[in-house]
Amino acid sequence: MEDAEIPDEDGLFEHYRLTADKGQALLRVDKFLVNLLPHASRSRIQAATEAGSIHVNGQPVKANYKVKPGDVVTVVLDYPKRDLKITPENIPLSILYEDDQLVIINKSPGMVVHPGHGNYSGTLVNALLYHFRHLPMFNEEDPRPGLVHRIDKDTSGLLVIAKTEQAKLNLSLQFFEKTTHRKYVALVWGDLKEDKGTITGNIGRSVRNRQLFTVYPAGDHGKTAVTHYRVIERLAYVNLVECQLETGRTHQIRVHMKHIGHPVFNDASYGGDQILRGTTFTKYRQFIHNCFEIMPRQALHAKSIGFLHPQTGKMMIFESELPDDMARVIEKWRNYISNREINNDE
Repeated sequence: MEDAEIPDEDGLFEHYRLTADKGQALLRVDKFLVNLLPHASRSRIQAATEAGSIHVNGQPVKANYKVKPGDVVTVVLDYPKRDLKITPENIPLSILYEDDQLVIINKSPGMVVHPGHGNYSGTLVNALLYHFRHLPMFNEEDPRPGLVHRIDKDTSGLLVIAKTEQAKLNLSLQFFEKTTHRKYVALVWGDLKEDKGTITGNIGRSVRNRQLFTVYPAGDHGKTAVTHYRVIERLAYVNLVECQLETGRTHQIRVHMKHIGHPVFNDASYGGDQILRGTTFTKYRQFIHNCFEIMPRQALHAKSIGFLHPQTGKMMIFESELPDDMARVIEKWRNYISNREINNDE
């Protein structure tokens, strides 16, 4: 979607103006909006249609209108029937480090970082509002208190949270200027040809599914994204890799690894939840499904983070261990490959 004006990810704004790009295929306007606004249900879109609140190029349209390239779609939706205030929740947090300026949290897989898109409770922000309720910046009116970056729901690992406005401004600037250091560990499908390399490719929202991202040719769509990778361990049909981010685009590692033909293991959004490498033996297929059951998410962990302390200017570097589910799957792969070599039956 070219030059699409999307509301913030918290879904608090109910007025939208969206421009279909030149690659847009003909698509019913109700489906177009559902794809583009994942927090808006079909019933809300239908209600807006019936109320005459969906316009294309300034004119009201029905749900079966086919959006075409260049169309400007505007919509006004009723506010969701929910309290917009964020509720503090006593959710346990794994804190690696804390001082009066910041806190380093090791996020568990499955936890959403901030409310939005149907996740208004059980998030990291709900937990932060409870644990730091004595601090001025952690209040129920702010959907993202202290957040200067984020990681995906099913990605585990380190997050730095600011505890003061000064720290938030300082850390946000470091992330914006790309002076922070972030390394991830991922299990990816296939055997990479080179021991290390760099993936460069603009990342933007997919035209077909606005909840996903894709790589576009340089200078076309999306924003510049650079990922450096290094193979840590080769396990025949999968590789364990370390990825260092030069930029911080949404789903960057997941999108870049798919782009070069090596999706992250069990990444359902980008094709990694299929058996992409290996044999046709029933025993092997069962082994893969067992791995998926142990780790029902993408095998991606934010292992380390480095930045200058916002008050002292001292370089701070933090490391975290792999979560149990990912460590168990890697060990299963080691055992499988070892037994395969011993038995030589495949």
